[in-house]
Amino acid sequence: MDRVELLRSRGEAQAAFHQQARQRRDTVFGNTVFVRGVVEVSNVCRENCRYCAMRRDNRELDRYRLSAEMILELLLEHRPASITDIDIQAGEDPVAVREIVVPLVHELRQQTDLGITLCLGTLAAEDFALLREAGADYYILKIETGDAAHYRQIEAPGTLAQRVAAVENLAATGWKVSSGLIAGLPGQTEEQLLETFRLLERLPLAGCSVSPFIAGPQTPFADDSNGGLELTLNCVALLRHLNPQWIIPAVSAMRLVGAEGYVRALNAGANLTTINLTPPAYRSSYPIYTRDRFIMDEERVLEAIDRAGCRPSTIGVADHLRNLALPATA
Repeated sequence: MDRVELLRSRGEAQAAFHQQARQRRDTVFGNTVFVRGVVEVSNVCRENCRYCAMRRDNRELDRYRLSAEMILELLLEHRPASITDIDIQAGEDPVAVREIVVPLVHELRQQTDLGITLCLGTLAAEDFALLREAGADYYILKIETGDAAHYRQIEAPGTLAQRVAAVENLAATGWKVSSGLIAGLPGQTEEQLLETFRLLERLPLAGCSVSPFIAGPQTPFADDSNGGLELTLNCVALLRHLNPQWIIPAVSAMRLVGAEGYVRALNAGANLTTINLTPPAYRSSYPIYTRDRFIMDEERVLEAIDRAGCRPSTIGVADHLRNLALPATA
């Protein structure tokens, strides 16, 4: 089947496609799934993406920045035992990067053995260098769409060429990088989706993700339809076919478009889950999809892993990637 047929597949053809993707994952990773935590440290953002309610023009959103001290106490004293990595996430907020994230990463590297993932947007080269020196391992920088005209239409950060260059520069300076796309974006054509996969396939990535589009109520796309679960799951399986080595997450938004979406993502080849550790008082103010979020706590994540016939990995993403880079011994 070609990629168009795979993305359109349903029924028996889809089940076979997903099973093949899962087998590709299991060949590399076994039936283990990585478990990370995420803390959303700031919802301040200088960008104006049309698909995201944290966009700078959203005046209805209460903005916040957590303190490094609060987050450090949370992660040192209250993190679930199952997590091996932490994802520090924010809107594109250089102030939070310098005042909160850099000292936080430094302390986490000194006091824990957690793998440290960052998702902070496109930053200046000196900020990336500070974060790397502090001890971060892995950076998430999504392209969302691989078509330059569509990228402009959704008002994603900068230009697509700049975003791609940032991914390439991160990889060239020692970062392990993950990127990704949104399935079902307003205006997205099938050819644009295929072009997105072709671009992702060419990039120097250690991981890749796909999220269904969610029509956020405080965005210009509020009246558009959400992305479909079946297309999103087929995108997960196609990512696994493109690169069996990739770290591919199941994302919480899959539960917003289908009750079984999270487990089905694991059964379509995903191998990363995320426990939300953001303090509850701030979660609704980080509307990455919608204010009414489906929060994946430890119980829900471990249940999903078990239902998918998998088990939590005892080694983290950062250690796994580090081991891949080690030279073979005689």
